[in-house]
Amino acid sequence: MICEVELLRDVPVLAGNLDRNGLIPQRSIVNRLLEDLFIEKSSRDHGYFLAVTGLKKIGKGEAVDESGDAFFPVVFNCRTFLPCSGEVLQGFVHHVSTSGVFLRCGPIKYIFLSPRKMPNYHYVPGEKPAFVSDELAKIESGVVVQFVVLAVKWIEKKGTNIRRDFVMLASIEGNSLGPVSLSGSDELELGMVV
Repeated sequence: MICEVELLRDVPVLAGNLDRNGLIPQRSIVNRLLEDLFIEKSSRDHGYFLAVTGLKKIGKGEAVDESGDAFFPVVFNCRTFLPCSGEVLQGFVHHVSTSGVFLRCGPIKYIFLSPRKMPNYHYVPGEKPAFVSDELAKIESGVVVQFVVLAVKWIEKKGTNIRRDFVMLASIEGNSLGPVSLSGSDELELGMVV
């Protein structure tokens, strides 16, 4: 779900960013905020940070120590994407195996669609493995699939590279779910006479 949230962050700014008058330009504070959000990428409570949509207030900076480095409280609006169970989304198939289909949707890289949640689809091995339905609909790498979110889990791994991501379980059980036909596609639909 796309949300608009108001956030407060303490933005660290190095003393080296002072201008000639000994002030820190607002641009330096905003640039540092954007860099920090890009590195953080997402949070458990708000989801993935997509865009800063407004700057509400930059508070007075507080010096950290005699170095002159400071923290500025910044209040801003941000557009986020927080996945929710029951939501219908579209994802791009990036891997197919006997164990299921792996999808990507926007910033979410780890979505799993189990064969158990693909009624009437059967695995077909080969150079380009796929799941094919009784009606000949095909789910293979490169296909867009409309699915419902069954479950969402937050993963945060700390170490040399902090990883913050959501992972999801998907299903195509239900009406209007499954492979999506995109307009402008070069493939002909079955039964079409040329």
